[in-house]
Amino acid sequence: MNAWREIVQQFRGRIAQRKPPPSAQRLKVTNLTRNTVLATSMEVADTSAQRSKGLLGRNGLAPGGGLWIIPCESVHTFFMRFPIDLVYLDRKNRIRKVRSEVGPWRISACLSAHSVLELSAGVIRATQSQRGDMLEFSPAPSSADE
Repeated sequence: MNAWREIVQQFRGRIAQRKPPPSAQRLKVTNLTRNTVLATSMEVADTSAQRSKGLLGRNGLAPGGGLWIIPCESVHTFFMRFPIDLVYLDRKNRIRKVRSEVGPWRISACLSAHSVLELSAGVIRATQSQRGDMLEFSPAPSSADE
């Protein structure tokens, strides 16, 4: 039985080495259609706990920051402390819907979306992102790379 336990632990170790923990993932988000950058340090919320919490409890987003919620087709801003921009995406990372400066105590949905980006208010206007634009996700440069 000890040999089996050792094999399982080795397998788990290999899996852990392949993918960093979700909280450590940071992405750069580029609008390929407009050649603009929506975020330079996008967090990923791909677990149930991360999706449920979202941006709750924060006072704002850092410049270039945001949260990519996967999967997600609706969000609420109950108990939020700041307005956000929302970008709904399909499975191919094409924008399905945008909502600018969504304030606290609101609900927004796009039933044809697969995921949503939560960004600082004003990012949609600044990047001129709109329905139909194609987004690209790439690893964010670490502070050591800059």
